[in-house]
Amino acid sequence: MPNERARKGSFLKGYGDLYAIVTFMPNRVDTEQLKGKLGISIGNTDLFQEALTHRSYLNEHRNYAFPHNERLEFLGDAVLELVVTRYLFDRFDNPEGELTSYRAALVNGDMLAKIGQDLSVQDFLLMSRGESKDTGRARNYLIANAMEAIIGAIYLDQGYDAASEFILKHVISHMQEVLDQELYTDPKSRFQEMAQEKVGVTPSYRVLREWGPDHDRHFLAGVFLGEEKAAEGEGPSKQDAQRDAAKKALQAKGW
Repeated sequence: MPNERARKGSFLKGYGDLYAIVTFMPNRVDTEQLKGKLGISIGNTDLFQEALTHRSYLNEHRNYAFPHNERLEFLGDAVLELVVTRYLFDRFDNPEGELTSYRAALVNGDMLAKIGQDLSVQDFLLMSRGESKDTGRARNYLIANAMEAIIGAIYLDQGYDAASEFILKHVISHMQEVLDQELYTDPKSRFQEMAQEKVGVTPSYRVLREWGPDHDRHFLAGVFLGEEKAAEGEGPSKQDAQRDAAKKALQAKGW
């Protein structure tokens, strides 16, 4: 009888361990739903699991079987730039500097975050509990990076033509918006021109706050007209935060 109780205890302990593994198993991206949202085919689901895994998720899931998405982001960024560059080269006779501005407007973080939100990419992102509470600029940064990683995953899974088709449909389709709203103009240059014209002052910028680990820094910058703070902006670098501040200052001033 003691042996039988021991066997039952051993079985229950093993069952409990299994229950714990199942209960706390890291999430698996629903690639069927993802396919529908992105309008793509998926062969290797592991690539898209990786593409939607933020570095912070690994810190809370030590046994997670996939890497974070930064390598795919690196690849996707290059594919995105190539496809957009070829499109602009084929369709516009503008000089290099203007084409560079057009490209920057199409592939910058704000545009990619907007596109990612429209595709509900945020619903599939795997991140830490802390990161999941972030909203606004910090969340947009993660979505933009995931968009680049998704493009990298499409390229590896389906090839260049499929990645190009995705970029044409979801990114380059915003080209007319870029032209109509003059999104290709640098907001810092634009705000400086308008500030000098309207109030005779050259704007200055100050970093108001910075936070986060070295691999994921965030900056809050203010743009000032003399002592007046015209606006604040956030970004993953001081330059991005300053551009965001200038963009918001243009909106605040109605310029």
